[in-house]
Amino acid sequence: MEGASTEYPASLSIDYPDRELNRLTTFFRFFMAIPIWIVLALLGASFPAWGGNPWMFQGYGLEALVVVLPTVLMLLFRQKYPKWWFDWNLAITKFVTRVVAYVALLRDEYPSTDEEQAVHIAVPYPDAKEGLNRWLPLVKWLLAIPHYIVLSFLNIIAFVLVVIAWFAILFTGRYPKDLFNFVVGVLRWNLRVVAYAFLLTTDRYPPFRLSD
Repeated sequence: MEGASTEYPASLSIDYPDRELNRLTTFFRFFMAIPIWIVLALLGASFPAWGGNPWMFQGYGLEALVVVLPTVLMLLFRQKYPKWWFDWNLAITKFVTRVVAYVALLRDEYPSTDEEQAVHIAVPYPDAKEGLNRWLPLVKWLLAIPHYIVLSFLNIIAFVLVVIAWFAILFTGRYPKDLFNFVVGVLRWNLRVVAYAFLLTTDRYPPFRLSD
């Protein structure tokens, strides 16, 4: 993946549910998600929101779950990214994204704490010595500010589209494909910013686009 010039080294895809979705669980989705929110809260995440932090649309206090500041120090002084820290950060990111996909009605399978299900995320383990600049982690969060601004608007649009999709599923049983693709694109954009500024797995600046 890193060798492909057009592909960013953090990718997200979600299988489109080309079938009739469960209207009952869709109607009560907010309440259905409460148990998994409690699990996230016990892990240390804040209560979910549709904004208010750099993860915007994901909005589950992911900053409280991933290993960020210790990784900054390790990259700065040792040029090392401990593999188990990376594995933890990636696993948590995948878990949170599955929960977000469920809440956003993109899938109606209940989010698994460990299985991939229909949410596919790929973030390559970085070569800290050869592939990462030891000083960039100090300013990546600052360099990503333009993305925060754009995503603040895109996340609002995505939220509105999820509400529209909620009605569409209740009446037709289907998630409109165009709405689905847009919401997934916003999540994909969020993931790339997370990988760059907080997971610190790449120095490649995230592209301003919804597509892969």
